[in-house]
Amino acid sequence: MMATTFLWALIMFMLLPWPYARVRQGNLYGHMTILGNPITIKGSEFASTRAIYICNHTSPLDIFLIMWQTPIGTVGIAKKEIIWYPLFGQLYVLANHLRIDRSNSTAAVESVREAARAVIKNNLSLIIFPEGTRSQSGRLLPFKKGFVHLALQTGLPIVPMVNSLRVRPAPLTVEFLSPIKTDGWDPTRINEYVEMVHALYSRHLPSSQRPGSAEDR
Repeated sequence: MMATTFLWALIMFMLLPWPYARVRQGNLYGHMTILGNPITIKGSEFASTRAIYICNHTSPLDIFLIMWQTPIGTVGIAKKEIIWYPLFGQLYVLANHLRIDRSNSTAAVESVREAARAVIKNNLSLIIFPEGTRSQSGRLLPFKKGFVHLALQTGLPIVPMVNSLRVRPAPLTVEFLSPIKTDGWDPTRINEYVEMVHALYSRHLPSSQRPGSAEDR
């Protein structure tokens, strides 16, 4: 990982004048980093759709897995503080992925709008972790509303990616669920949509990763 990160950092510097070429190189970086891991993929026919891809977040390696599995031209979205993550954070910024300012509600709303405009203007797909943070227990956390706001503003379908990735020497399983159409969604029902997608997602997780006790949630 260190070797590939260093190599792609050099490539990103060479591509500084071309911001969305850096997005595509970021996708290729994910492809190279995850090589060598045994992976079972289900529903791969849904992996080439232009969409908002959502994924559960149980490991620091999740980002490499979804960058490998999603179409070239897929941009990530994360909190702005990611820039302080050693090496990876700087590469994330160099790859021109999107960041959200969560310091207050006004800044967060405007950040989501800017992200939606970038996705529409540049004909991109989007990766987002709807839990908003990494689950320390491995169990699915409640979803934030950002992915629904992005769906409403872009009109893109939502494709859930269910992964069993944990930091352990075991095969990985990724399942793409059928795209969820959002072009007819009602902005007054955001909470319903969040709960609906969360429930759907939960049903496809192994029991060890489903929402558990109040402490887990």
